[in-house]
Amino acid sequence: MRLGSGTFAACCVVVEVLGVVLFLRGFFPAPVRSSSSSKHQAEPPAPEPSAGASSNWTKLPPPLFSKVVIVLIDALRDDFVFGSKGVKFMPYTTYLVEKGASHSFVAEAKPPTVTMPRIKALMTGSVPGFIDVVMNLNSPALLEDNVITQAKAAGKRIISYGDETWVKLFPKHFVEYDGTTSFFVSDYTEVDENVTRHLDKVLKRGDWDVLILHYLGLDHIGHVSGPSSPLIGRKLSEMDGVLMKIHTALLSEERETLLPSLLVLCGDHGMSETGGHGASSTEEVSTPLLLVSSAFERKPGDIRYPKHVQQTDLAATLAIGLGLPIPKNSVGHLLFPAIEGKPMREQLRFLHLNTVQLTKLLQENVPSFEKGSHPAPAQHPAGTEQQG
Repeated sequence: MRLGSGTFAACCVVVEVLGVVLFLRGFFPAPVRSSSSSKHQAEPPAPEPSAGASSNWTKLPPPLFSKVVIVLIDALRDDFVFGSKGVKFMPYTTYLVEKGASHSFVAEAKPPTVTMPRIKALMTGSVPGFIDVVMNLNSPALLEDNVITQAKAAGKRIISYGDETWVKLFPKHFVEYDGTTSFFVSDYTEVDENVTRHLDKVLKRGDWDVLILHYLGLDHIGHVSGPSSPLIGRKLSEMDGVLMKIHTALLSEERETLLPSLLVLCGDHGMSETGGHGASSTEEVSTPLLLVSSAFERKPGDIRYPKHVQQTDLAATLAIGLGLPIPKNSVGHLLFPAIEGKPMREQLRFLHLNTVQLTKLLQENVPSFEKGSHPAPAQHPAGTEQQG
């Protein structure tokens, strides 16, 4: 039996439509979201499981750090910090990695490796999709639960200098900001000087809690000249000087505060061998993540090699460090080295909060998940509320 030409054409159209649907389903997968992701009202934290006769904590633990400075260097590859280039051009950063009170990681950035979805991943702990590549050209305000929104709701004062994407994603979140555009890729000098020029003044002030610096010069050099350009070394040296300035200022200020500060060095994505980014090559997805704080203990002769983690792990770690709830849609894990110096009970409390948040996300997104297979946190008796 022969098919008519019309029937054959209709079958071809159906097959093509099914193929497009299957492609879109794989290329734009359904995101993992909490059912309450659009609601920013604070939820009470899960109480600590009962431990014998002792009363359990029902509040969030207090902050671990008085101030947090995030230095995001656009297109910073892991080998630019942990490889031969880092040793040659970033001596102070290399000292912090090898001998300082720090923890180093290679953080994997999921594709698409472009700036806006990577900032979202760092601050929400979730994995953005490829549709964000289009939205990267005109970043709308981020409505998803995130560390910046949580910090502002908690009354923390946040300052941002650098890539204007932060201002677009988080409008009205910063008490002070100075945005720079990323589209003039031939400019790798002024675009960073416009960030650094604020440092001397802001580091002497005590009226902020979170400082975000997003440097674009390295990314621009990569687009124009590639990762082997001699300009890369000069830019890394410039960034090393910035990190030294910030770190020494934080250490000096800690003498007058009860809590230590945290300095975070990270990249949003890496840089391919041709200088671009956006895809999933090793050079594009491997970014350095360095946490520096006097709160971290270092034993003499202790050699630490960078551990491989996910870029989404930073959101949970920052939330715990700032005494905030972990963003609802975060799929990241708390970076345990950041809390391993705390008393055992506090460590368990931090891990418990992360576990409860991840379990709730799993329950809401996996229909086959047996909600009764995991015991719910023990309810606290009335009148046993205690500071975490």
